[in-house]
Amino acid sequence: MSTSKKNTDNTTQTRLSRRSLLVGSTSALASVGLMGLAPLSRAATAEAPKSALPDYANWKDESAVIVHSANTLETRRGAIGSGVVTPSKHLYVRNNLPAPGAEIVADRDAWEVRIEGVNNPATLTLAELKEIGIESVTAVLQCSGNGRQFFTHGPGGTQWGTGAAGCVVWTGVPLRDVVAQLGGVKEGMEYITGTGGEALPAGLDPKTIMVERSIPTRALDQAILAWELNDEALPLTHGGPLRLVIPGYYGVNNVKYVKQVAFTESQTDAKIQASGYRIRDVGVKGAPDQPSMWEMPVKSWVTAPLEKTRQGHSRIHGVAFGGNNPLDKVEVSVDGGKTWLDAQLLGPDMGRFAWRPFALSVDLAPGEYRIVSRATDAQGNIQPQNRTENERGYGNTSWSDHGVTLTVS
Repeated sequence: MSTSKKNTDNTTQTRLSRRSLLVGSTSALASVGLMGLAPLSRAATAEAPKSALPDYANWKDESAVIVHSANTLETRRGAIGSGVVTPSKHLYVRNNLPAPGAEIVADRDAWEVRIEGVNNPATLTLAELKEIGIESVTAVLQCSGNGRQFFTHGPGGTQWGTGAAGCVVWTGVPLRDVVAQLGGVKEGMEYITGTGGEALPAGLDPKTIMVERSIPTRALDQAILAWELNDEALPLTHGGPLRLVIPGYYGVNNVKYVKQVAFTESQTDAKIQASGYRIRDVGVKGAPDQPSMWEMPVKSWVTAPLEKTRQGHSRIHGVAFGGNNPLDKVEVSVDGGKTWLDAQLLGPDMGRFAWRPFALSVDLAPGEYRIVSRATDAQGNIQPQNRTENERGYGNTSWSDHGVTLTVS
């Protein structure tokens, strides 16, 4: 018999013997000293490490996000990539209240929203909204506090870097079409007030905790009631089954699980509107007469490379948007803003509210570089060098803050 044949026979016999032992009694295992197999079996079937993702967002790509809390997930800077549309599994999450249970998306078409402040108020189901009209819009979704970590006075709230933003495709019915079907907006109505459908804790004044936001009626032409995100049913994670979306406005105004849209004479007195999301000096309390976080301004930042790269040819990537205005151009500096070069805008132009990826090819010698970008919108507004200091760390568009220090070797 050859050595090969002998080894094969021995292996087969070992497998058969092992099988016989495993199907035998525990006493048989003990008698031959194989009780040590039990720990190996437990190790083989051990559960994988528990995900840090909250249950309602467990479908996200964990490698692409930073989990700040159960209600806040940030897209990693390097995961933004160079595409126009942010994959849903990479998109940041910001909830002011815990998300409702999954039962609200069990029968999406049955979801109801009340429309008030029109000549013929009505409660409409999602199925009925779908019969009125449909539109898709690509828009940047950005938290008011994006860039908060760069403020030096230590504002409270999630310490967002650049990843509380994404560019996504919303599909739904234009609010203007719904209003037209209901006889138009009543005279004297100055605001669109959206109310979320989250469950509110018992024993508290609803106005102190509810998500209810008012924005000027000038946003009517761009507002939609969205039931899809990136061509899929709007996830519960992002406000499904129905969300009031205001392209060009900060994320807080895009009310999730929307249960009512009312045209009102004045802004809601809910705390999140009356004193929350207001631009105020450091140390000053929020008040209704302070600027509210409504329209977004022009902004950009670099997404790659972020820390190190090799000498020679390099391509700098980033994203830029005009906020509530179309984007005009992007410039990039490799010397901290001393000199600027025009960057190339990439991908299709998806409209006024979308961002544009940009790129700049450069040759870099060994050394350290401060890479910054600044964008200009179609109205001539230029992204500023410095942030506007404010108590809550809102609205940071500083190109200086959003730069990266790159080591070239």
